[in-house]
Amino acid sequence: MMNCHAGALAVPTNDMVVTTRLRRLGEPVTLFGEREMERRDRLRMLMAKLDSEGQLEKLMKAHHEQEEAALTSGQDAAEEEKLEYPFCTEGSRELFKARVDIAKYSSVRAARRLQRARLKRETPCEDEDGEMNASLKQAGNLALECSEFGDDRPLSGCSFSKDGEFLATCSLTGVAKVWKAPHISSRVSTLKAHTERLTDVAFSPVSNNCLATASADRTAKLWDSDGTLVRTFEGHLDRLARIGFHPSGKYIGTASFDKTWRLWDVETGVELLLQEGHSRSVYGIAFHHDGSLVGSCGLDSLARVWDLRTGRSVLAWEGHIKPVLSMSFSPNGYHLATGGEDNTCRIWDLRKRRSIYVIPAHSNLVSNVKFEPREGYYLVTASYDTTAKVWSGKDFTHVKTLSGHESKVTSLDVTSDGECIATVSHDRTIKLWSSRSCDKEGMDVD
Repeated sequence: MMNCHAGALAVPTNDMVVTTRLRRLGEPVTLFGEREMERRDRLRMLMAKLDSEGQLEKLMKAHHEQEEAALTSGQDAAEEEKLEYPFCTEGSRELFKARVDIAKYSSVRAARRLQRARLKRETPCEDEDGEMNASLKQAGNLALECSEFGDDRPLSGCSFSKDGEFLATCSLTGVAKVWKAPHISSRVSTLKAHTERLTDVAFSPVSNNCLATASADRTAKLWDSDGTLVRTFEGHLDRLARIGFHPSGKYIGTASFDKTWRLWDVETGVELLLQEGHSRSVYGIAFHHDGSLVGSCGLDSLARVWDLRTGRSVLAWEGHIKPVLSMSFSPNGYHLATGGEDNTCRIWDLRKRRSIYVIPAHSNLVSNVKFEPREGYYLVTASYDTTAKVWSGKDFTHVKTLSGHESKVTSLDVTSDGECIATVSHDRTIKLWSSRSCDKEGMDVD
């Protein structure tokens, strides 16, 4: 009799309404393995039971009144929210000026890059494949030129100056050092001011006399290469990971464990932009060579690309199955490399908006990736498997393995001419790998 009566009851067909009604009746929202139709049948039988006991009409009336009250209060709250909270937050005047400046700067750089690419394609005497093969042959001849202890504790970052004349390193002692390259036995200066370990260091792309450090003390600092502290950037709520300069040298980007990355004005120290978008800590940050885009990656296994001119997130790539720790834009303008804890390096194409190649690069996590900065003819990866490896920028085949460190390789950098690579490690050593010495030996033999 109850089954016949249950079939006559009007039961909602929308699963969300069904689960809401079950919740209000004090019943489980779902049972193990229960499907939508089974959940609806369960509600029907429950309503039939209540109806037979004479309680259904009273309950339904009470629920109807609650829904109307909730709807009314929800509309009021929505109207208040609409009045009090605008859809977008207006940026500062400094940010607007920075966006205009970046748009002007990047449009000129992009035009030059495209013109250069067009000339290479149209000029018969330009042999791009020949240039790349020569560069890869040079990379294949990389050999250990010198090795030096950099600090008493593990090293965490390194960066070449604009012309490769200096190399900056940082360590877990909280101290950064500037060395004379290519023979790093002579130290130029020591940078002391941070109260916690250093996580990264970066030279300005436009000056040999300017560099920045990031630290676990939640600050970044700007220095002269002689060791003079110029400015401190404060605002992050948790420790910093990586740091990078905008190609113009006017702005600095910082990535932090507070799930944000921020953009700072080098001249004034003003925080121009606080950007959210990652669900977990942001670890890596990199600027496009034109200056129009910035990439961020983090422990949420995402790689994001942002347009600095508008502030929009233009790409969000999923592919890594573990945290992404580093990224690098190619000088060709359309390739982006990312490295992560899944031991792979992925190559993404900005034009196709997808991953085009996965390099099974190492036997441990990939701590850093870097394209050769002149033409992007090769890519270098560093890993906790104690090696760094060189890969072709064309088909991403293996070119060279740089073995010599006795512990995790934490960071690397490449000189602007692409002839020298620096690596730093938990074994506390700085190693310079160069093809110049091999070239000289070849010339002597000839």
